[in-house]
Amino acid sequence: MISRLNVLQFLALLPATTVISQNVVHFAPASTNLNNLSFVLNGTGAPGIFNSSVTPNDEYGIYNWCNMPHVRVREYITPSESEFTLKYIEVIQRHQKRTPYNTNTFFKENIEWDCPGDGPVYYGIGPVGVAQNPTVVQWNAYTDQSNPFTDSVGPGFVGSNCAFPQITTAGIIDSHTHGSDLRAVYASRLGLSTTLDPSTFQIRVTNNQITSQVSGGLLHGLFPDTDNADALIQSETYDSLEPAYSCPNANQLFTQYTTDSSNWTLHLMDAQPLYDKLDAVSGIPLNDTAGWHTSFDHYYDNMSAKQCHSKTLPCSVNDSSICVTQEEANTVYRLGNYEYSYYYRDAPESTLYSSLHYGAWVLELVGHLQEQLQGTSKVKYFHNVAHDGSMAPLLGILQISEMVWPGMGSELVFELYQQKSTSAFFLRVLWGGQPIHTSLPLGANNSGVLDMIPVGDFFDYVNATIGTGSELFNNCNN
Repeated sequence: MISRLNVLQFLALLPATTVISQNVVHFAPASTNLNNLSFVLNGTGAPGIFNSSVTPNDEYGIYNWCNMPHVRVREYITPSESEFTLKYIEVIQRHQKRTPYNTNTFFKENIEWDCPGDGPVYYGIGPVGVAQNPTVVQWNAYTDQSNPFTDSVGPGFVGSNCAFPQITTAGIIDSHTHGSDLRAVYASRLGLSTTLDPSTFQIRVTNNQITSQVSGGLLHGLFPDTDNADALIQSETYDSLEPAYSCPNANQLFTQYTTDSSNWTLHLMDAQPLYDKLDAVSGIPLNDTAGWHTSFDHYYDNMSAKQCHSKTLPCSVNDSSICVTQEEANTVYRLGNYEYSYYYRDAPESTLYSSLHYGAWVLELVGHLQEQLQGTSKVKYFHNVAHDGSMAPLLGILQISEMVWPGMGSELVFELYQQKSTSAFFLRVLWGGQPIHTSLPLGANNSGVLDMIPVGDFFDYVNATIGTGSELFNNCNN
């Protein structure tokens, strides 16, 4: 087990692999059906569950796009309580299931979205005695046929009372369950009451409203006797959680190894027959400029959102006999996971990209952990509600051994323990409720399992991969 090494010593221990910058070392992920292009294009079946939030207990832990596995009592493994004390946890999760984004609704189809009574809530609270209990104002989307610009939005939007995106009723229910499950595991271990205490618990959201929508259900599950709460949020000009901070070098690097690389475009060319069928249903032109043919992101989001909410797959409004089959949808789901594996793990440049693109949030995490070591913070639990674009680069920085497209409610938990006999601190990182398996030479016998590793080893890895805040800023911009 590596212990308290400086950066140069740490790098010297690394086995021969891909060094993509002075300090950033890329360790290739495991080879599975997820990143095997031949299987992705020619195999069968979906890479998990895409039609329900429910995973059978005997299968819990498998990939469920609609509602990813998370920490819950039934599967939780407790480190030796006679040897370790849980001091702090930091959770980061993707929001729960939602309507598709408006940019992903440009199908010429008649499948409707209806969101009665579950629109986003927006209103302000005034000072006590003036507007302490304001009327709750809920958004209800609508279109007016007299507005000549309604055709500029996706067909799925016109006539619907949903926002695109918004967390659905089913997503709010999943959020509440998620919070209740976390409470059942951590409330007694951290001494949390049924009422939120902002001195010991903090929650953070992004500037996208869907993370705040999730927080309502989540917090009701975590703290059932709390009616209101403050959520931390950074400016959209430098938000590290979403992330939204400017990093031109990261953007340039990503373009170089994706859209400008034949390694990326190969799978798009091989999947052209599938594109032809999907385009025949959707009406998307082959030469579109909205990104429908630079990845499978749009098709994936459109169809998976439908299936997670028990809607049918689309048919063409011009020819009802031309419909997307389940196996075609399954192929899209396999391609989507293949793309995310390439984005964040398979491409040798992906580790450097992730470290630039999401390094700021990781530095904040390290700061929170260091405050615990120094005894300067009373916070016991910090919860972040984010996006797939947050979870994926974080998994890339951790160099997870098997990369997937982080589904709805996907979760990473950083647990900080103190050893009673030595007062030393150890870190356990949970993915889907279990210690994460990575390709890193960390953990027992360099296994890559981040299960009770000395927290200093994690700090050393972050320092080697991301550097200091000033180094990250300079690497992004110079």
